[in-house]
Amino acid sequence: MARSVFYYHLKRLKAADKYAQEKEMIKSIFHEHKGRYGYRRVTAEMRNRGFVINHKTVQRLMGEMCLKSKIRQVRYRSYKGEVGKIAPNIIARDFAADAPNRKWATDVTQINIGATKLYLSPILDMFNGEIISYNLSKSPNLEQIYDMLDKAFAKFDNLDGLILHSDQGWQYQHFGYRQRLDEHHITQSMSRKGNCLDNAMAENFFGIMKSELLYAENFESPEAFMKALDEYIDYYNNKRIKSRLKGKSPVQYRTLSLSH
Repeated sequence: MARSVFYYHLKRLKAADKYAQEKEMIKSIFHEHKGRYGYRRVTAEMRNRGFVINHKTVQRLMGEMCLKSKIRQVRYRSYKGEVGKIAPNIIARDFAADAPNRKWATDVTQINIGATKLYLSPILDMFNGEIISYNLSKSPNLEQIYDMLDKAFAKFDNLDGLILHSDQGWQYQHFGYRQRLDEHHITQSMSRKGNCLDNAMAENFFGIMKSELLYAENFESPEAFMKALDEYIDYYNNKRIKSRLKGKSPVQYRTLSLSH
């Protein structure tokens, strides 16, 4: 083999191996999070682990390795007209909160497992996207909403000044729901009729959960999904990093905010 040809192939081999370590870490992170991370969160997690790498490089390398997450969304609508009292839209798409327990959001989404319909009702904190509490039920009823509220209220001694935002679903117009908020000095806020962007944070969580869990795995029974959801929400709160939280998980971000 001619010397020039040898060095040409050697140079190409070195170039191909330039990102060998990074590729292994990208694959490790991608599969560790079950394909739920796109290139931005993979980049953030790599930086957490000591790698200095540009997000465009990570995007290119993931493309070369065919590592790509997918997003699909389905929406359950609980609006049935004005069956109770409509609250004003106090949040008005201002989802920023400067501390935990200032602004919460809630909603209900439908999940189909075979022929079974399940309904997920969570409360999330707008400060860091953390899931405060949730209920998964086979029926979207008031008992589900009350259970979700009771679990959330049990975690905190004082929620004075909190705003809890929802859509105009019949559950949130109900006297019993509004009474529970009043008892804890919580202000109720509602989206405008038929405007899902007014409750974008809850909608965003549903889209992520369905993409990363519901559509990513095949569940043979509702019970299998229920178990997986418990594990996913623990993962979502404690391990899944967000770029808007400076590469931290919701719980990590909250903990750091309270230490300052």
